[in-house]
Amino acid sequence: MMTLNRTFLFYAVALIGFILLPQFMAVKYYLHLSVLALIWVIAAQGQNLIQGYTGYVSIVQAGFMGIGAYSSALMGIHFDFPVWLTITLAPFVTAFFALLTGYPSLRVKGHYFAIVTLAFNMVIFIVLMNFHQLTQGEAGITGIPKPGGTNGLLNWKDREVYYYFVLIIAVLMTALAALIVRSRIGQTLIAIRQNEDLVGAIGIAAWKYKLFAFVISAMFGGLAGAIYAHYQSFINPEIFGVAQSLDAILAVIVGGSGTIAGPIIGAFFVVFLPEYLRFADSFRLILYGLVLVLATIFMPRGIVGVTTDLLAKYGRDRK
Repeated sequence: MMTLNRTFLFYAVALIGFILLPQFMAVKYYLHLSVLALIWVIAAQGQNLIQGYTGYVSIVQAGFMGIGAYSSALMGIHFDFPVWLTITLAPFVTAFFALLTGYPSLRVKGHYFAIVTLAFNMVIFIVLMNFHQLTQGEAGITGIPKPGGTNGLLNWKDREVYYYFVLIIAVLMTALAALIVRSRIGQTLIAIRQNEDLVGAIGIAAWKYKLFAFVISAMFGGLAGAIYAHYQSFINPEIFGVAQSLDAILAVIVGGSGTIAGPIIGAFFVVFLPEYLRFADSFRLILYGLVLVLATIFMPRGIVGVTTDLLAKYGRDRK
């Protein structure tokens, strides 16, 4: 009960902090980065379901974000659907493609699964880049409308308005991820991560649960991509490549794989750290990679794991 109360208090304080955050940001650019980080929180929570809880490293999350972003934008352009409807439908479009690829991909394990999903991300990128009639290729799609249109009650061009919108979605998706993890399905996913052969031996169809995690993960990514598209009002294939999928993986690893708080911390880490390293100019990416490699080696349980260990040690020292 004490642990549950501490967890609830932590998330309550964190939520209050996020609500008040825009009031303490004098530089609007940091508010823009915060919006991007919250979008990555959604994608990283999905990545965490398949990677952190099921134990399968998927290198396609950015590709799913691309499917969500382009499907939302194109449904609005070609079918004149309302923005709210296209954002709602985008995760289901993404789920359809995840189903098509998930079953054959999940027939392999370990590094082979990672390679298959990597190839799928590359296929998505190539299609987005070369299907000019539909995606406009490298030039991308411009003029993607904001959720409230031009005559809404809220000024959706105001970054603070969009920040609170994305914050609400990120909180809801984080809560959904927590519910899944704490359900019977989530416990089965954890069991698959720990010993998949044993799960199969007791009569549980592990592939169904793995497919569920993969599809739900894709839906999180599709939703994040759709929200990103309408926030930026412009998308092109470059932002949905393999490098961005690796960012989703690193967000989970650095924050804390197999935890709910980890993807939140990791998402802000992978968005803000490259910006703070801009002073290094041409060495920025090298420093970024070095920091991430060191964090992966010396913090295998992520920031959440290190923090938990320190708090546990502090508690023991006080007794």
